[in-house]
Amino acid sequence: MNAELAQGMVQLVGAFILLAVTLQVVVMLVSSLRRREIENKQQNLSLEALRLNVNTALVAYNFEKAHVEQGWNGNRKFEIMRKDLEVEGIHSFYLAPHDGKPLPPFLPGQYLTFELKIPGESKPVIRCYSLSDSPNYPDYYRVSIKKIPPPRDDPDGQPGRSSSFFNDVLVEGDIVDAKAPSGHFYLKQRELPTVLIGGGIGITPVLSMLNTLCEQEHKGEVWFFLGVRNSAEHFFKDHLETLDRAHENLHLRICYSNPLEEDQEGGDYHHKGYVSVDLFKDLLPSNNYEFYICAGPPMMESIVSGLYDWGVPEDRVHFEAFGKATVKKAAIKKPAEDEQASAAEISVTFERSDKTLKWDSNAESLLDFAEDNDITLDCACRSGNCGTCLTAIKSGKTDYVVEPGFAAEDGTCLTCISVPKEDLTLDA
Repeated sequence: MNAELAQGMVQLVGAFILLAVTLQVVVMLVSSLRRREIENKQQNLSLEALRLNVNTALVAYNFEKAHVEQGWNGNRKFEIMRKDLEVEGIHSFYLAPHDGKPLPPFLPGQYLTFELKIPGESKPVIRCYSLSDSPNYPDYYRVSIKKIPPPRDDPDGQPGRSSSFFNDVLVEGDIVDAKAPSGHFYLKQRELPTVLIGGGIGITPVLSMLNTLCEQEHKGEVWFFLGVRNSAEHFFKDHLETLDRAHENLHLRICYSNPLEEDQEGGDYHHKGYVSVDLFKDLLPSNNYEFYICAGPPMMESIVSGLYDWGVPEDRVHFEAFGKATVKKAAIKKPAEDEQASAAEISVTFERSDKTLKWDSNAESLLDFAEDNDITLDCACRSGNCGTCLTAIKSGKTDYVVEPGFAAEDGTCLTCISVPKEDLTLDA
């Protein structure tokens, strides 16, 4: 009996040993399989990252290649192939190259610079208008232009010259001159989720960005905020709602600051009031987004400063202002009295125009000062974004009264947003 018991114990111990060895082997196999699975995932992620980098490089190469082969210097003639009324006072213009050749791609957010021969004007009027569609249409460019009304404090004054010319005078079949797409405000296409913000007609460049992301079947999170007064100004309404229904990753939010009686919250718009950083804090789970803003200066400055206060890094906040008077009145730095006194002693020399003048401290910029003294300088956007007014400084220093849209080269200034700090000589 003792022998049988001993034999049973030996068998039991052997079974436990076998079970332990088997479990150890199983654990080793499972660990090995998990390690291999993790290694495979890491390898796949590395391959995907490599593929994305290759695709990004290929897209960049093809963009540069097409830009070089199909781009142009100076002006190119475009025919207005379509003129569509979006809402009262705003038309979209579909522009086909008059020579019939393909158009180069552009970066979503960029603009065209037009040289307009307006009847009654002694010289061409140069203006910039953002491209409002994606760059995926090689047969045409689209711009959407709002007719600028007279100033509020002068209702009998003149409306915007170029915007009135586009909306009231130009028709389908007319020819306009434009320079190649340019601009430093454009979609970066980085890995972070994206917030696009438009105020009024400032929707145009961010709409180009949105259309591009949707046409690319972009899978990242996208928020699109639009601020307008009411349904009378709610342009591209049907188009935005169609995109919102078609793309689960898109979150559309429309703000009406002054709704009409018939405007329905939850139907025509989502929020009563203004687009604001407080609204972002209510809706977004964090501030870890790439922000693109185009609006009039009051809205833009409120949002940009609010984003900085929220802790959003500066390299994730991209913005573009528009409009001459509103830009300067909203953002100009008013000098102290002692600075105004010293400014009165500053002289500005326009070397090529052979004029030396005492600086007028009431002038809002060197560009305005030049125009007040019958000196013609190239300009377009008048808000420091396009670079058309970039001028070489022969001697002296300048200050910017608003933040420029891009970093001008050393030894130059953007005259539309610059004032002199000391005696100044310009190559102008």
